[in-house]
Amino acid sequence: MTSMTKRIFHSICLVALTVFLASLVLIMGVLYEYFSNVEQAQLKMQTILAAQGVTNEGIEYFHDLNVKNYRISWIDAEGNVIFDSASDTAEMENHLEREEVREALSSGYGESRRYSATLMERFFYTAQRLDDGTILRLSISQNSILTLLLGMAQPICIVFAIALVLSVVLAVQISKKIVKPLNGIDLDHPLSNEGYDELSPFLRRIDSQQKQLWGQKAELLQKENELNTIIGSMNEGMILLNQKGKIISINPAAAKLLDAGTDCIGSDMLSLCRNLKLQEILAKALHGEQGENIIRLHEESYQINADPIISENVVKGAALFFFNVTEKEKAEQIRREFTANVSHELKTPLHSISGYAELLKNDMVRDDDKIPFAGKIYDEAGRMIRLVEDIISLSHLDEGADDMQRENIDLYTLADKAVQSLEPYANAVCVTLELSGVPSVLNGIPQLLYSVVYNLCDNAIKYNHENGKVIVNIQNENNAVALSVQDTGIGIAPGHQERIFERFYRVDKSHSKAVGGTGLGLSIVKHAAKIHNAKVEVKSLVGKGTTVIVTFPK
Repeated sequence: MTSMTKRIFHSICLVALTVFLASLVLIMGVLYEYFSNVEQAQLKMQTILAAQGVTNEGIEYFHDLNVKNYRISWIDAEGNVIFDSASDTAEMENHLEREEVREALSSGYGESRRYSATLMERFFYTAQRLDDGTILRLSISQNSILTLLLGMAQPICIVFAIALVLSVVLAVQISKKIVKPLNGIDLDHPLSNEGYDELSPFLRRIDSQQKQLWGQKAELLQKENELNTIIGSMNEGMILLNQKGKIISINPAAAKLLDAGTDCIGSDMLSLCRNLKLQEILAKALHGEQGENIIRLHEESYQINADPIISENVVKGAALFFFNVTEKEKAEQIRREFTANVSHELKTPLHSISGYAELLKNDMVRDDDKIPFAGKIYDEAGRMIRLVEDIISLSHLDEGADDMQRENIDLYTLADKAVQSLEPYANAVCVTLELSGVPSVLNGIPQLLYSVVYNLCDNAIKYNHENGKVIVNIQNENNAVALSVQDTGIGIAPGHQERIFERFYRVDKSHSKAVGGTGLGLSIVKHAAKIHNAKVEVKSLVGKGTTVIVTFPK
């Protein structure tokens, strides 16, 4: 039985029992008074009849008179008792001051009621004045209402028990009937309920609040979906933890990184990753301090940022962010190597120029050697100029070359110009340079496309054998234009093929120094191809030659 049903049940029982007791008291009081008046009237009638008997017969009237319930007293005009059916007249006191006697002397008839606390009874008295001035008084006793109640205890208890059982049964039925409409309320559709009119304001309030809650729920779901979409599409890993270090949210990137399943929610972070650096910065975050460090995961470098989540100056948890900094580290390494290589590449010609210039300055060179010395200075200066120009070109390409204009250009015509410009150099080193293919138009930056052809051909000539051959081919395919440069040179070992496009990387450093390259040509090719969304492919066999294929989308 629910609390509300109990309260209704108890209230109904209490009301029923209260009404029963009040009715019992009221009925007993009314009936007691009614029967008292009836008994008083009967006593008056008996007194009148007895008075006529005494008037007619005198004292003889009392002889052989069988009186059981009544007490008869005959009193003279002075209050002295002449006859009494219950007591000895000699021992009785004067009755002149009795109320009923005084009324009878004054008006001919008198009556009174007196209560005896000792006997727990009430006495009715009636007095009638006779013709000779004497008073005839009759009295009868009546039990008090308390005595009557005690005497009727058994039937009253039976009635009370019946009333109690009926009250309980009716209270149970009525309370269930009252509560039934309340239990059957459809809270999902408050205004569709039929029941008590008193519930209408309550149901309208529920309906209004439900609409507000539905609106707020829809808004929260939308925000949650947006947040999950954003977090789920992040390349960076993100983990939210509570103040005990338990995982409360993890995005797919972090789950994949830590090889965690969907059941990791609620797990301790230590169970996913036991990296000491991670545990150290996490401990700081849970104590309100920000922390970051770089750790290795799956052969890659990740920067981890740990930030405390603080609410009302209390740390509620921590947020971990995983940033892949492998490319950044590689770029930093390349930048350091590039700086070192540039310094080294510039230092060598500068030393040569400085040395030759110092000899000329101190007039330590014979007249016949001055022209060769000047030639050396000129060659080294030219090498420096080419190196600086290549560095500037690379820097420009790193920035995206957005200032260069694109146009439709025939790659075959552009390649023909590059081949013609390199023919003298190829002839000088005994290398045959050939061009084949068909006219192929694509949209691109002429300067960069020319540098691609030129550098590939230049490398093919430099790293070729004497009497070797370089074949440049242009093919016009359905959705692309393919440029291939094939040589019969020294070839590239498989371990070096992925690195030849790095800046200043040389497979054979002694040979590279001999041919005087800057080491930046293929880096320029790579960046120019990237700007044109082209694909570069290398095929090479050591001692057999190399083929570089660049495929430009139209």
